[in-house]
Amino acid sequence: MASAFGLTTQIYNNHIKSGILLAGFPLLLIGMIGSFFVIMNALMQHIAPGAHTNWAVAFHAGWLGILQYGQWAFLGAFLWFVIAYFFHDKIMRVATGAVPVTRKEYPKIYNLLENLCISRGLTMPAFEIVDSPALNAFATGIDQKSFKIVLTRGLVEHLPDDELESVIGHELTHIMNRDVRLMVISIIFVGIISFLAQMVYRTLLFGGRPNLYSGRDRGNQAGGILLMLIALAILMVGYALAMLIRFALSRKREYLADAGSIELTKNPEAMMKALMRIAGHDELQHFPHEMQQMCIENSHSSIVGMFATHPPIEARIKMISEMTNTPIPTLPPPAAPVPTQPLQAGPWG
Repeated sequence: MASAFGLTTQIYNNHIKSGILLAGFPLLLIGMIGSFFVIMNALMQHIAPGAHTNWAVAFHAGWLGILQYGQWAFLGAFLWFVIAYFFHDKIMRVATGAVPVTRKEYPKIYNLLENLCISRGLTMPAFEIVDSPALNAFATGIDQKSFKIVLTRGLVEHLPDDELESVIGHELTHIMNRDVRLMVISIIFVGIISFLAQMVYRTLLFGGRPNLYSGRDRGNQAGGILLMLIALAILMVGYALAMLIRFALSRKREYLADAGSIELTKNPEAMMKALMRIAGHDELQHFPHEMQQMCIENSHSSIVGMFATHPPIEARIKMISEMTNTPIPTLPPPAAPVPTQPLQAGPWG
């Protein structure tokens, strides 16, 4: 089934998309800087009674603002990605609470992964475990040395072997397609804009405004607040644009990963059963919102389905059934009850 999508083409497309995201980040920052100065100049033109906006002058002011501050956008983007490249592994681990595990601690999941990797001649990624009763998983990393598959303890302890193998195959496909790197870049991309917006918002909310003018009268204080409100509005627009990119990337990649898992395991029924078990049990408490988009399921991101990062599980199951001519199965009793309490750390075989 996955071969129909063309793995090589998908990897190539994801390389292009990663490049576009990397280039688009500083360009979006520059666009936001230019927009700030255009809006400010247009407002300043209206200070005089009866004045009209000269947009040519406003856009010229925006261009001058880009020339003066644009290099800082490129420098900031470069530094952010350097930090993300070298420390994303630790950032992800701290944010998610994932813990590296060895084959000795979790022999079964390593054996399942090894069989899948041998069938394709792949280097095995590492495993990490999140101590949560939720049924979920995700892959992360930006290169061969940092690729890893992260499973929840609830998933490992609840799913039968064939269904667990399907989930591992799903996450391995994200790594094979290189869309895991694309998602890490998109999280970084959205994260910096979100951070700047929150910083401006908190400054407005709790005070401590910078003295943007040399004067100290009320008019200048109001001007400082206006500047920060405009900056916040522009940041929010940039954040919304970045989120739209993220949604588009997330929804398509899940269909492709489902298909890739079936190509690896030759077991579409197990993939459908795994999705059925995960449905309604995927929520990771205290898990960063930006990280949840990387999971195999993220049912709590939708507002009437409008901003869902993942397609509905029912749609994914239907797609698998139709593409493989496999009837949708009746879900048998689980191999183990769905955990409802935090799990105790320790080896599991």
